[in-house]
Amino acid sequence: MSHLILIRHGQSEWNLENRFTGWVDVDLAPKGKLEACKSGELIKEKGLKIDFYFTSYQKRAINTLNLILNTMRIKDIEIIKAWQLNERHYGSLTGLNKDEMKKKLGEKRVHEFRRSWNIAPEPLSKNNPYHPINIETYKNVPRQNMPDTESLKDTYDRVFPYFKKEILTKLVKKKNILVSAHGNSLRAICKYLFNLKDDQISKLEIPTGNPLCIEFDNNIKIKNCKYLDRERAKDLIAF
Repeated sequence: MSHLILIRHGQSEWNLENRFTGWVDVDLAPKGKLEACKSGELIKEKGLKIDFYFTSYQKRAINTLNLILNTMRIKDIEIIKAWQLNERHYGSLTGLNKDEMKKKLGEKRVHEFRRSWNIAPEPLSKNNPYHPINIETYKNVPRQNMPDTESLKDTYDRVFPYFKKEILTKLVKKKNILVSAHGNSLRAICKYLFNLKDDQISKLEIPTGNPLCIEFDNNIKIKNCKYLDRERAKDLIAF
């Protein structure tokens, strides 16, 4: 039996400002730090020994994991960082306010950009300071792998091969794993785990800073799945 704990980073500075963030490397807001610490308490109460810790290249996910580890009083462990677990790239919407874009483009169009399976915003110019090639965090990421924009399908195509090779193989070996990542990279993982159809993915809400604990049987079939903070839980389509 193995467990996978998925946690979306705590509320970020741009979550608070209601801006499209994507690959921009913003930090946690004060509320997000509190969410991360509470997540650490909830995971500690669960009593699981975590064998592997994964996160993205982005500081909001990394710092969420660091605060979880500090709360659990865990030190001197390896953290595996992968750019493949980064948030979806929002293209030309990056940095813009979501409500202002709804007024400009219409609520339906913005919803399509945010939650549809295969619709991507217009690409972000490589001259834009928010483009990954201009962000120091990604200096070691191969340039050909830096997106200008992504649909959720593009995000899935980036995340899933890494998940299958590096994480799923460890679950098969009955290891317990924690992944601190982002709303859309976690949606990509959940699409596979819950066998969601393309049109179901828009309905999957993943709250910030609330650990989703998935228990697998010996055949890597899901036995149980629940958010550890029940007061802030969202509906799981498959459960």
